[in-house]
Amino acid sequence: MTRNCPIGVFDSGSGGLTILKEFLEVLPDYDYIYLGDHARAPYGTRSFEIVYEYTLQAVKWFFDQGCELVIIACNTASAKALRTIQQKDLQHITKTGRVLGVIRPTTEIIGSKTKTNHIGIFATTGTVASQSYILELEHLWPNIIAHQQACPMWVPLIENNEHLDPGADYFVQKYIDLLLEQEASIDTILLACTHYPLLSHKIKERLPAHIQVFDQGEIVAKSLVNYLERHPTIEQKISTGRSVTFYTTEHAERFNEKAALFFGKNIQSKHLERL
Repeated sequence: MTRNCPIGVFDSGSGGLTILKEFLEVLPDYDYIYLGDHARAPYGTRSFEIVYEYTLQAVKWFFDQGCELVIIACNTASAKALRTIQQKDLQHITKTGRVLGVIRPTTEIIGSKTKTNHIGIFATTGTVASQSYILELEHLWPNIIAHQQACPMWVPLIENNEHLDPGADYFVQKYIDLLLEQEASIDTILLACTHYPLLSHKIKERLPAHIQVFDQGEIVAKSLVNYLERHPTIEQKISTGRSVTFYTTEHAERFNEKAALFFGKNIQSKHLERL
């Protein structure tokens, strides 16, 4: 079987680079294509219909590039579009390809971390409204109660590189207080947005010491390793040139400037005119 298929990684913007970074840590030999739909970001405040339409366009584009496996590394797109794409559209796009998200693998793991059976979830307004994490946790961990808190100011602070400034402290503390007011027994918190790891230090230092904080990158990366072990027919198609190609629907220079914040090093991206 010829290995000629890169792994596609999609996000509405730059946050998915925190997921891709972890993929490269555990699976460095594969080829990857990353696409950020910066021109239409953020997705968090958009309707289910619009997010579905945009995400479907991106998925089709990835398969046109020869990808056999696409990871939607965006919580909002995973929440609002993934299931419909998997159940309705995928059979018409590809005979053998697969599309995965970040919510299911995260909930499979996060439920095992709590001792009090109370989990807190920081997420975008769109992810909270979708109830996707609540539904998945109820299915996988019926004894666990999840408490969600939307954090609408965190992504703008990070996107404008103001998340480390003192002015950001107010909004970090505000959402922590709102979450813990819901339930004092929370002992595990999930950062359910790929941007939020950039605020993890500020979040952790303001929480009681007994509360654990998890971001998704490492969890999703380990889940991908497991998935490929269980699906050798897909793994055997993935090319192993150790390359990463970056695309953006916005100006490439703008994406390049911000990318190091999420990815940890500089990149060179290509502008994609349309999906």
